[in-house]
Amino acid sequence: MSESHSSQIFLGRQPILGREQQLLAYELLFREGPILTSNRAEIVDPSQATATVIANAFTELSANEALGPYRGYINVDQEFLFNDLIEALPPKIVVLEILETVKPTPEVIARCRQLCDKGFSLAIDDVIEIDDAYRPLLELADIIKVDVLGLDADQLTGLVKQLKPFGKKLLAEKVESAAQVDLCKSLGFELFQGYYFAKPAIIVGKKLNPSQIALLRLLGLVLQDAETHEIENAFKVEPGLTVNMLRLTNSVGSGLTTRITSLRHAITILGRRQLQRWLQLLIYTNPKGGGHGENPLLQLAATRGRLMELLADRVAPRNREFADQGFMVGIMSLMPALLGVAMEEILAQLPVAQRVKQALEERTGQHGQLLQLAEATEQTDPAILEEALQRVPGIGLEFLEDCLTQALYWANNLGREKADD
Repeated sequence: MSESHSSQIFLGRQPILGREQQLLAYELLFREGPILTSNRAEIVDPSQATATVIANAFTELSANEALGPYRGYINVDQEFLFNDLIEALPPKIVVLEILETVKPTPEVIARCRQLCDKGFSLAIDDVIEIDDAYRPLLELADIIKVDVLGLDADQLTGLVKQLKPFGKKLLAEKVESAAQVDLCKSLGFELFQGYYFAKPAIIVGKKLNPSQIALLRLLGLVLQDAETHEIENAFKVEPGLTVNMLRLTNSVGSGLTTRITSLRHAITILGRRQLQRWLQLLIYTNPKGGGHGENPLLQLAATRGRLMELLADRVAPRNREFADQGFMVGIMSLMPALLGVAMEEILAQLPVAQRVKQALEERTGQHGQLLQLAEATEQTDPAILEEALQRVPGIGLEFLEDCLTQALYWANNLGREKADD
């Protein structure tokens, strides 16, 4: 690679979800450093790592915009707790996550109280037992993060009984199974985080609901260039989809200047190219049309799709079909995780181009290489990113970073309705 490792500014983001698995926040994670023989980035200085996350999030990547309506949890160690840089952060956007390595000295308690007075929210990380010395910190916190991976059911139940009197929101972290989710819900946890949610494969086994089946049929109609009245009639039998379609197309991310008021209006104004795009995104939204909590897979799929579209435009300039197919590959790459159906079965229902099919099934061809690159930006191993970049001539790290910023911003604005003029 021509760029140095020091130019890498990729920011790790792990979703934090509510009880209905709606996306509420991200933990922002350090994802930069030397590539060691183990092919992993190593955090030598935790305080410096936090400073890097903050610099990347609020300057380089402008993640104060890229986070959209969601909050960002930032790890704070003992040294960084007293760093003036903390006070430059926007209190309404960030949650300061006090690491388990921070000792609850009188100075630490005083500093945390000072930050609370300045409007910051505090989360206490990796709680597995209650030590009397930590009680003042727990009393100051807004959120208590419980490491459920290190506790069996009886231990977790006992710990929650001890934590309940503090009256704080409980966040279950390191959740890795459906059984842990069910237990934590029964115990009153409000927030959830872990590989069970962060990895798209977590939703495998979910049955297609009628709305998702209807959407696949609709997408097939659009790809076959069906008549407008056929598409409209297919929508009418699923009113919840119509609600979500109008909400998505009226979002900031659509780039439209005209507010869409009806389904026929949407089909006419958007055109088939944009209609196809919104149908692909709509598969990831709440099929009943209620609420604004989005499936975290919508964020990931939308980011992938937009990123691949931008990269495809660099690979084949002024080739709109190639860029559109890049968007399609990015969006559809997560459908098996969402629907619990093999990619081969999904593609059997849709008349997609051969190179789209090869990219999705085999990760081959130019779109397959771009998909591997998009997936590499979501990994924690810099070596994977390096290897993926080398397979795509003409795409450098700096350009990739810029495209990723644009994609994050676009994805996180989906579903935000424009304010009335």
